[in-house]
Amino acid sequence: MLYCSTRGGVRGRDFREVLFSGYAPDGGMFMPETLPVLSPETLRSWRGLQYTRLVVEISSMFIPAQLIPRDDLEVLVGEALSGFSVPNVVQIARLKDGLSVLELFHGETLAFKDLAMSCTVHFLNYFLQKDSSRAVVLVGTSGDTGGSAIQSAKGLPGLDVLVVYPRGRITAVQEKHMTTCLEDNVHVFAADGSSDDIDRPLRRLFADQNLVRTHSLMSLNSVNWSRVMVQIAHFFYAYLELSGVEKAEAAADLPDLEVVVPTGGAGNITGGPEGFLIRIICLKTF
Repeated sequence: MLYCSTRGGVRGRDFREVLFSGYAPDGGMFMPETLPVLSPETLRSWRGLQYTRLVVEISSMFIPAQLIPRDDLEVLVGEALSGFSVPNVVQIARLKDGLSVLELFHGETLAFKDLAMSCTVHFLNYFLQKDSSRAVVLVGTSGDTGGSAIQSAKGLPGLDVLVVYPRGRITAVQEKHMTTCLEDNVHVFAADGSSDDIDRPLRRLFADQNLVRTHSLMSLNSVNWSRVMVQIAHFFYAYLELSGVEKAEAAADLPDLEVVVPTGGAGNITGGPEGFLIRIICLKTF
């Protein structure tokens, strides 16, 4: 499995290179050069898997075993998702008239980003310890991402986390998640303007490849492919639990599932699997 930029200027990168990156050198985002194809039989066989196991199955399609062996991957994902407040990490609240809510807020910071962030940081730490290396994470946040990144990475000796948030434009709880962390590897700054205003200088920093290489700069925003990859799992989990796929005849078309995704910058919705029988309705939040 190799990765390329969405703008077409970079190809042939492996998972480790993409994990320790921000924007691609041509300004695009990294994505797989080819997408795995799941058979209906494989999809049906995943029905009933615990969420953690589903994350492992999906991640193993994008992370070659020579980079992270399957046994190590299972340990990393299990450790990453062990701190959630419900046994299965996520849970479904079933309402009436076929409406259900997939609860993704049972992590330390109560944000869905805890799901992918915790796994991504464990992947990072795996390589940092293996190579005895260091990295510097730059995070621009509109509220949730900064707190989740800090909670996941605080105290790790090989990782420095620099978070910039828009002054006066986030909730008090979000601000406290970031500013009350006293770990030596966490550095938090408030900036004037919106989160979009913060993103512009960060993009310029990542465009300077000499700066990126010299200081081992990387991103934990949703531009990081690993976060998108892990977020695929909750779409699969919802489909397998709610679509009735296990009742469909072997030769019949797979059933559809309609998913409504509340989103700001569309980081969550990016994990919606291509070609998967899900109709996704994006609700812009303000």
